[in-house]
Amino acid sequence: MNILELIKKRYTAKKYNADKAIPQEKIEDLKEVLRLTPSSINIQPWKFTFVQNPEIKAKLASVSMHNEEKINQAQLLVVFSVADDLDAFQKVVDNELPQARRDWYNQMKASMPEADLKIWLSKQVYIALGVGLTASVALGLDSTAMEGIESDKYRDILSMAAYKPLFAMAVGYGSEDDFNRIEVTPKSRRLQESVIETI
Repeated sequence: MNILELIKKRYTAKKYNADKAIPQEKIEDLKEVLRLTPSSINIQPWKFTFVQNPEIKAKLASVSMHNEEKINQAQLLVVFSVADDLDAFQKVVDNELPQARRDWYNQMKASMPEADLKIWLSKQVYIALGVGLTASVALGLDSTAMEGIESDKYRDILSMAAYKPLFAMAVGYGSEDDFNRIEVTPKSRRLQESVIETI
């Protein structure tokens, strides 16, 4: 299936089949896709936490506002986090990135306030979310993007120090009686001429 057909088919799952397991090889493929996500200057300021443990997933679900039921039903929860301790992230930059990338990042870091730098780093993680949603449908899986999480409580549950959870993505197989399936609720988007300009 080509990319256009996949995007036409993708929808936000509102209810999951809790009994249908995701083959582990698909989860491993999703991990690798997220690892390969592009980012500005290839800075990669993220951590992707794949939560399959039902007890940990339930704890996270309980601090996920209106998303609790979906997370408990889905077989997998991926937590997208951004580097928050900039001193700790500097060590990642220094030890894992080539000199040209280090120089570029250090110039950016020196030229903007810390709050602005953190916003820029967070924007990179949103790129990964788009990739993750697209990869999920390409793997034959359904997904739900979730900004409705209590970030500080996620951080405590996952024992994160250097990273800050921004949002999560539930992954699994949508329930047959999900009212949001494409066959039931067709995709609704603005007209192309309203959002695309050709010059």
